Amino acid sequence: MRVIALDEREKIAGLSDTSLVSRYTEIGILQDEALLDLDTKRLNRLFDELLQIEIELRSRDDDQRQLLIALLEHPNMQVRLNAAKATLAVDYDRARSVIEAMATSKRYQQAGDAGMTVGALDQGIFVPE
Repeated sequence: MRVIALDEREKIAGLSDTSLVSRYTEIGILQDEALLDLDTKRLNRLFDELLQIEIELRSRDDDQRQLLIALLEHPNMQVRLNAAKATLAVDYDRARSVIEAMATSKRYQQAGDAGMTVGALDQGIFVPE
């Protein structure tokens, strides 16, 4: 994982909850495009920022990752997948249901990622925190 510079972390920490969720959504859409373009470098950079937003939301009072639950209904599959994985710790049953539906959707790349997530959850390799 790329180390996020202090000024980048401060910038993320200074954003409102609404702005973080908005940026989280944008990142998912950009990740979807990067997947289609097979742009791994861009995808990795976007993942780093996505992770930092999740960390920031988690650190806020009452674990604000719950705000990402609304994205489980988003029309973009990558946005839904990101949100589902991020919200397993706050609404496991609903998030897992979304992941399982994606795993059987046959819409790749997300279906493959979702299927591996289900397997990792079942094997205890991935434990939501």
